[in-house]
Amino acid sequence: MEDYKNQFVLILAGYPDEMDEFMRTNPGLPSRFPIQVDFPDYTVEQLMQIAHWMMKEREYSFHPQAEWKLRQYLTREIENSFGTFSNARLVRNLIEKAMRHQAVRLLQLNKQHPSRQELMTLRPEDLRLDRA
Repeated sequence: MEDYKNQFVLILAGYPDEMDEFMRTNPGLPSRFPIQVDFPDYTVEQLMQIAHWMMKEREYSFHPQAEWKLRQYLTREIENSFGTFSNARLVRNLIEKAMRHQAVRLLQLNKQHPSRQELMTLRPEDLRLDRA
């Protein structure tokens, strides 16, 4: 690394406690990574904005009760987390999982021609919030 220090950038990312522990594994590491940036967790509102952005990108929308269900779940997850909340990754996983459940739900309805709105709307039952 030292020979290419002006041509090479290495970024390490992780949870604060785990990163501190990693840096303590070798006395030379802290001097090699002198810049540390802490990023705060997203708020519930920011996570909902991310969810809406992800949905819009795929041309999906939330049924109002599904949106409420996701908001309540995120609120509980943040309140109960102990420094290991996965932020936007959790939202992405929940939405992708809900889309898969929605597809199965629509197939099981055995409806010949579901409407575009039915195809593009996630309902509360599509959000299985046991774990992403």
